[in-house]
Amino acid sequence: MLTYDEALDFLYSFVDYGQVRAEKYSPEVFSLARMVGFVRALGDPQRRYPVIHVAGTKGKGSVAALCASALRAGGYRTGFYTSPHLNDFCERVQVNGTYIPRGALAEIVSEFQALAPHHPGVTTFELSTALAFVYFARQNVDVAVMEVGLGGRLDATNVVEPLVSVISSLSFDHTYLLGNTLAEIATEKGGIIKPGVPVVTAAQPPEALAALEQIAAERGAPLESVGRDWHHRALQHSLEMQRYEVWSEEEQRQLNALRAAGHAVAWRPTQLELPLLGRHQVENATLAYAALQAARRAGLPLTAGALAAGFRQVVWPGRFEVLRRAPYVVVDGAHNADSARRLAATVREYFPHQPVRLIFGASSDKDVAGMLAELLAPAVGVIQVILTQAVHPRALEPEALAALARPAGVPVETAASVEAALARALAAAGPEDVVLAAGSLFVVAEVTTAWHELEARRAPRPGGGERVSL
Repeated sequence: MLTYDEALDFLYSFVDYGQVRAEKYSPEVFSLARMVGFVRALGDPQRRYPVIHVAGTKGKGSVAALCASALRAGGYRTGFYTSPHLNDFCERVQVNGTYIPRGALAEIVSEFQALAPHHPGVTTFELSTALAFVYFARQNVDVAVMEVGLGGRLDATNVVEPLVSVISSLSFDHTYLLGNTLAEIATEKGGIIKPGVPVVTAAQPPEALAALEQIAAERGAPLESVGRDWHHRALQHSLEMQRYEVWSEEEQRQLNALRAAGHAVAWRPTQLELPLLGRHQVENATLAYAALQAARRAGLPLTAGALAAGFRQVVWPGRFEVLRRAPYVVVDGAHNADSARRLAATVREYFPHQPVRLIFGASSDKDVAGMLAELLAPAVGVIQVILTQAVHPRALEPEALAALARPAGVPVETAASVEAALARALAAAGPEDVVLAAGSLFVVAEVTTAWHELEARRAPRPGGGERVSL
């Protein structure tokens, strides 16, 4: 049997579009037929448990994590598949919040060695997805929450027959693969919609929603939308938690009818708490709430108490995560212009008058200019930009980033590594400053690792000794 390291080497020996850029999104490159054949050879393990299938441009990971957390709180043995990982490949495949053991991963991948040659063109992501399918089946999960990798229509996860399909907020990303209009992108993401299977979507731009509604109508899939069929209202927030209300359009109609008839109504919407920060996370949580209600109607009951507990306890690192105070160190995986716009709004909301020192790095296939335009807008309060490069094949060089950042008029410098960028920002920061790391999850992962290493060096030595200064 392979060792864990050998298993990872085997997985990465195939084409990995997380590491290299694909030039087209087509069956020649992303073949669902190939994945269908591979999982059939494995005995179709993905058919042994119900699935909540989550696609989208922004927030799909948060939505999936919320669904999985609520289902765990409801007593379901829950599989959770996500990508990419922050620090450890095993993060991608979880059961009840526990990563797949390295030995189990190595065992399953060893079994793939004999199958892979019979499926020419199989990719790293396809093998990773099959790994999750097999592990969840062997762990006898009650339900699995599967996050789409790229697009939807041709994604490896799209071999599932889900209990409910979920589509988070859509915006421009991977346009060279998915299309240059929101309607084209929505058509690719909407490829996860299955005949007769309920679909729940975030509030979408009109052309994106129209494309999703057309697909759903053609496939006889009942569609609900946040903002039309589900509503939310933020109540209060802090750096630890935010509280909000959620209610359905049906509840709103009933309330309106009672009030119109002259009845005094003391009803209040469901109130929920969320450790994920930012108004966009309230939108994501509302979508997850609506998806879980659709799953309940489809035969997966969940009490209101379990759902509330799951949302309150969700763990989803790297999304406006506050690692430290005085100075504040915040990491966020915003990786396109729209995500950067939401991040900028969240910074202004939580740190309205505090100077921001931005650590930024991004992949070469991203709208870097668009992201920087949002994050370097005057209202955000950035006083220093340190441009850096994660250890990743698609990472853009700091000098190239600098050419795009300088027109904003904010002092710009470069750092050869993410760790060096963090050390430089912390050295310059006052106690009220905000050190913000963004641009990609790869940068977030390296900043988080570097931060924990700094913390370890600052810890008191056994038997006494001075703390190491930052």
